[in-house]
Amino acid sequence: MGKRLLSAVSRLQGNNRAVKEGRIGLDDFELVFEEVNPLPRAFRRMVREGAYDVSEMALTTYITAKAYGAKITAIPVFLVRGFHHGAIVASRASDVAAPGDLSGRRVGVKRGFTVTTGVWARAILTEEYGIAPGDVTWARSDDEHVEGWRLPPHVEELGGEGSLGEQLARGDIPAAVGLTADDTTRSLIEHPFEAGVAALKASGLYPINHLMVVRDDVLADVPEVAGQLFEAFAASKRAYVADLKAGRIAEPTAVDKVHLAALEVMDDPLPYGLAPNCDTLDRLMGHAVAQGIIDAPIALEDLFAANTVDLVG
Repeated sequence: MGKRLLSAVSRLQGNNRAVKEGRIGLDDFELVFEEVNPLPRAFRRMVREGAYDVSEMALTTYITAKAYGAKITAIPVFLVRGFHHGAIVASRASDVAAPGDLSGRRVGVKRGFTVTTGVWARAILTEEYGIAPGDVTWARSDDEHVEGWRLPPHVEELGGEGSLGEQLARGDIPAAVGLTADDTTRSLIEHPFEAGVAALKASGLYPINHLMVVRDDVLADVPEVAGQLFEAFAASKRAYVADLKAGRIAEPTAVDKVHLAALEVMDDPLPYGLAPNCDTLDRLMGHAVAQGIIDAPIALEDLFAANTVDLVG
């Protein structure tokens, strides 16, 4: 009998390359990858339709979906991490000069309020600049992946004339989160990459953005798939980290440079498993509650397939 085919989505990058290229496989399953661009379309389809057997997904999207009863469960493979100090920008036409100036203002949000980059950016504003989520009126420029999500009092629709980028360019809205600086905006935190590295060194802030999820009916039918997925992605990641350490990546991408910076602080810039990531997950969960995204924290063990909770890779 051949391997069972599983539909899958995951954007190609260094740490999953060996899996996507078929150099590392699963014992009993074969992943058939669909390319989705932009990737968040896959998140929406997975949350709303259960469109794939296995999918990469933004962390806060998953937590929100779980709180709202979506029939998907994660495995602790954290594909994407990054620094988000550069995701807080001000319009060059505004009088906002520093992060503290955002208090009492109306600030744009790229896409939905539950987008993970925006969550981490607001977390930085809270942790480093004392700006509570309710100190700002957040104007989202799109809806959420999770249908029926209830807007907290401090979140509203962007409205106005034109896109978020156009409104920033005119100064109609003074600042936004979830964007990077361009010709019409400027980073509100000076030297944002260096600030991200400093936060990692000082407080361990090393944001997780994406993980992997599996549809619950697949897990119920073949629970062993969770462990096999974990081991395959972990083996692919270890090969990538070995290449990073050995200097075998000739032209590092922006993502590679984040991982190289993290290697200054830790031996593995992409730890997989619940145990090495509890602090970061608890941190994100706390901010999700404080920002009004979910009503109460979810126990971390309840986020992951039971047979993967003790795995580390």
